[in-house]
Amino acid sequence: MTIAFGTELDPRTVVLEARALAGSVADPSSPQWRAKGDQRRTYRFPAAGADVPYRVCVPDRWDGTSELPLVMFLHGAGNDESSYLDQNNKQMVTLADQHGVLLVSPLGYNGAYGNFLRLPAVFGQPEEAEKLLAMVTPDRVRDQELSEKDVINVLELVLNEYPIDRGAMFLTGHSMGSGGTWYIGGKYADYWTALAPMSGPFVQESGYPWDRLRDMPIFVTEGTRGTPSLTGSRELRDWMTAGGYAITYKEVDADHAGMVPLVLPDVFDFFDRP
Repeated sequence: MTIAFGTELDPRTVVLEARALAGSVADPSSPQWRAKGDQRRTYRFPAAGADVPYRVCVPDRWDGTSELPLVMFLHGAGNDESSYLDQNNKQMVTLADQHGVLLVSPLGYNGAYGNFLRLPAVFGQPEEAEKLLAMVTPDRVRDQELSEKDVINVLELVLNEYPIDRGAMFLTGHSMGSGGTWYIGGKYADYWTALAPMSGPFVQESGYPWDRLRDMPIFVTEGTRGTPSLTGSRELRDWMTAGGYAITYKEVDADHAGMVPLVLPDVFDFFDRP
């Protein structure tokens, strides 16, 4: 299964390779194994020939054995795996600890998590999407493949190390990371319990596995001031609502970046719902 505006990587192959990688580097004797707290980590990514960073935050009150809910966060363009987590006095890290969830943030090595869409190709603008796809180069394809693989590698590294509640795995992201949430959320839907894309409707009606999200709770948020994606998010809301999808939608009075701290508490509350 592939998505029309993403890579041609086979998701099953990506997952199997990621699981093999996670198994090969697992070291239960390491003092870092199943550690608690806010951790900056790296792993060797053979396909990229690089040591790639990621961030994992484990609740301080975790008892060391109980299954943990998991929230994966995908950052926006021009940022890294730590940028958003460190903002607003580590608001996201604090929320994760308060809600008792393991928070993991990958770099998304050198790309946009496999999704070729960006402004102005928001939902409802298929012509703009076609223009972007027509400009894709082999180098960009390579970057996006590595980015997509990095996300799944990091996810499988965490799943191999920590006891995770497979019925409570959530994906969220902002801007470019919102596009990543739509893309990774649809292509690798078997992982996820719910999605929360923030201010980035980088998804299209055609060429996307909407049937895989038919019963998945989705929380879409937007800022109303100076947000170029606002029109696309509203159109997406209306289309999904009319189609009977399990969508919750919220707008806040903020610009594109400023909306994040306002909606993050709602995102974690949304993931707490049964």
